Amino acid sequence: MADIIKHRKVNIVILAQDEEIGGHCREGDIAILSDAAGWWIKFIGADGHIDCYGDPYPSYNEALWSAKAAAEFGT
Repeated sequence: MADIIKHRKVNIVILAQDEEIGGHCREGDIAILSDAAGWWIKFIGADGHIDCYGDPYPSYNEALWSAKAAAEFGT
C-alpha cells in the first residue's frame, strides 16, 4: 500500500516496488519509487504525463529530501 506524505499541499507518494504510479498518483503529485538502480522521484503532470530527474538517489532519505524541496518550489 502506498504511503502519502503531504508537504506544502503536495502529495509525496511512496510506492512499493509492485505498485504503479497511475494507480496511486494524480496530477501535481510526486512519486518516490525504487528499483535496482536506486530511488527515483517522478513528477506527475497533466494527463498522466510523468517527468523525472535523470539519476536515481542512493537512499530513500535523499529522495524524500529532494521531493520535499521540489514541493517547496511548487513542482
